[in-house]
Amino acid sequence: MNDPVNLFQYPEKLVVAKLGAGADIPTWAESSSVFAIIATATETTVVCAGRSVPKKVPQSGPYVAFAAADDQDLDVPGVLHGLLAPLAEAGISIFALSTYPTDWILVPIEKVEAAAEEWRRRGHTVAPAPVAPTPGKS
Repeated sequence: MNDPVNLFQYPEKLVVAKLGAGADIPTWAESSSVFAIIATATETTVVCAGRSVPKKVPQSGPYVAFAAADDQDLDVPGVLHGLLAPLAEAGISIFALSTYPTDWILVPIEKVEAAAEEWRRRGHTVAPAPVAPTPGKS
């Protein structure tokens, strides 16, 4: 087993939206605290706040995002596996993506508590995401 990981749970309800290949990135895609654009030659996917996505856009969700809070060493194998295996064993589907160096796990909103419990049973911690300071306030 890998070392325990600290996971931060973000409050926004996110969706995974499908755009056409080569699509311009719409302004609504950047309207949440967590968003991602993943584009290949054949597809474009947007992860963003569900409230922002037009109804006509194909989408899945809502999801809640969990971030592996520790700076992950990209050379350490099995970190993401250690977080996903308990969810797979519990029958919880996910959508995963990574930034440098954070792993992001999107869990269907109705499975959030079950996912958090599975992680806690494996020694991981789950806490609310830290709130970013509001500009101009101390």
